[in-house]
Amino acid sequence: MLFDTHTHINDESFDADFSEVLARAQQAEVGRMIVVGVDRPTIERVFPIIDQHKFIYGAIGWNPEDAIDMTDADFAMIKRGLTHPGIVALGEIGLDYHWDKSPKSVQHDVFRRQIRLAKDAGLPLIIHSREATEDVARILSEEHAETIGGVMHCYSDDWTWAERFIDLNFYISFGGPVTFKNAQLQRETATKVPIERLLIETDCPFLSPHPFRGKRNEPARVRLVAEKIAELKGLSLEEVAEQTTQNALRCFRIDESSENG
Repeated sequence: MLFDTHTHINDESFDADFSEVLARAQQAEVGRMIVVGVDRPTIERVFPIIDQHKFIYGAIGWNPEDAIDMTDADFAMIKRGLTHPGIVALGEIGLDYHWDKSPKSVQHDVFRRQIRLAKDAGLPLIIHSREATEDVARILSEEHAETIGGVMHCYSDDWTWAERFIDLNFYISFGGPVTFKNAQLQRETATKVPIERLLIETDCPFLSPHPFRGKRNEPARVRLVAEKIAELKGLSLEEVAEQTTQNALRCFRIDESSENG
């Protein structure tokens, strides 16, 4: 069974066919997934999903693009939410220098506050890094994030940086872009990342893999990511599914025999 470690199935684009989306995931042998909330509306939508579906786990955090909007009340909401037994990570958090909405200094402050919160809660991190790799690595190191570890979500940098993040106790996760024809860097990196440190994801409804690029993504398509990883590493789909699922259970400290909330 496959584990989609990063979904936004709490997105409004799934409202009309949510049960069908989950059914298609089951048919594609996606047995577990994580639903991620990144602001107040999407965080609030995480909890009903994880309460109703025992093999869907939650992650909550404040995304870097909107760092300037995060209030003390929002921080307190995240802190409270982390106590829910179905929440297995804090994220996605990090730095995003692509958009110009939140100044770097504000992003850095919000990032550090949330790393410290995750450490207090004993939860791993889900890291969003866009055009900010050096600062992300520096802040993770300065905050001793290796004590809790986590995952570099939808990884798009080279092997040199991936090796550094692995040394900081992070897993490297690949999504739909690894299947794109122009994604040579991701494929080269995925080939070099040890299978024991690799995760797979969709980031749905975004980043749909080939041949569905540009269409709404959904958890069933994590199978296409796994197939590409298997091809790159000369492994069977079953081997990739087994190893990446075990990696996810270990990363997010999920007891395979237990049920959440």
